[in-house]
Amino acid sequence: MDKTQAAPFLQQLRAQQSELLAQLAAQRGGTIGRAEAAAAHFGQPEDPRAQLATERELAFALDEHETAHLAAVEAALARIEAGTYGECTDCGTHITAARLHATPEAARCVHCQEKAEQHRRAA
Repeated sequence: MDKTQAAPFLQQLRAQQSELLAQLAAQRGGTIGRAEAAAAHFGQPEDPRAQLATERELAFALDEHETAHLAAVEAALARIEAGTYGECTDCGTHITAARLHATPEAARCVHCQEKAEQHRRAA
């Protein structure tokens, strides 16, 4: 797919990138450091220990998920720049436009994505 064909996906990916960066910045305390944000958020002495642990685990899981999503978006932007966007990174076949519209950061065709997920579940 050339850059002209990828233009609508480029806009969608850049919007996702901006949104994810804003979400990560907010989770990490915005302009204050991560340690200060965590201390302010989790340092409430009246919180029961279990609730505090659950909130901390949830915050870290959300951060991890959004960081992985951001990495996928940035990889897709790099594929657009390289001229390989829309090609499956595993088998090289064309990724359908419907899949890219639904998940513009998709790196694999449906078949290869299913194989990767099955392999991940089996491991």
